[in-house]
Amino acid sequence: MRNDLTIYDRVADSWWSDDIRWVRTLKNLVPGRLAWFDRQIDWQGKAVLDLGCAGGFMAEALALRGAQVTGIDPAMGAIAAARAHARAQGLRISYGVGMGEALPYDDASFDAVVCVDVLEHVADLTRVLSEVARTLRPGGLFLFDTINRNPLARLATITVAEDLLRLLPRGTHDPAKFIKPAELRAAMQGAGLVPSAITGLGPRGINRRLDLTFGPLPLTAILYMGTARKPVISNGG
Repeated sequence: MRNDLTIYDRVADSWWSDDIRWVRTLKNLVPGRLAWFDRQIDWQGKAVLDLGCAGGFMAEALALRGAQVTGIDPAMGAIAAARAHARAQGLRISYGVGMGEALPYDDASFDAVVCVDVLEHVADLTRVLSEVARTLRPGGLFLFDTINRNPLARLATITVAEDLLRLLPRGTHDPAKFIKPAELRAAMQGAGLVPSAITGLGPRGINRRLDLTFGPLPLTAILYMGTARKPVISNGG
């Protein structure tokens, strides 16, 4: 089975335990993403949606940066784990169960939408981006990462990461759903967003547990991050 999203509920009870290597990999990706995202936005006081938040790694990191965070994910077990951990940490994060194709929020609800390790899994990319644009306030920022579609990306993420190193469970990704940057740029523009520059994301070292650590890279052939902004409509003549 490819694009198996049941994995998030299966490990929900151990999400924050650090006992499962592939979950630690997801946790270790957060500082690498934020090393670049933090340069794009001042999170303090911003209303931020973490779209596809799973058990809350990114959501909590953003809350600790002073953002007013809402998290949503279709995995009920993961959301339960996220709620419990945030409560234990004394963090005020609003979590809900839902799909990116039909976000249960009013128009112009958020200053920023963060969407990491998600776009290559969704059923309808066009609809998800439309919902992102709808729920962003004018001038709001969309921050994302995803996987490029080419033979190198398939080798790295499927053959190496899933099959050989088991950094992710087998079947996590469907390479047919990977997205080329030009395709994503066009889709964002079609949703009314204005794309900006992209950068790569990848391994930068190994920690004391012999897990990979991550950060921005110039190479965008495998994983890449980027932003897009919802334009401000001027009423002036």
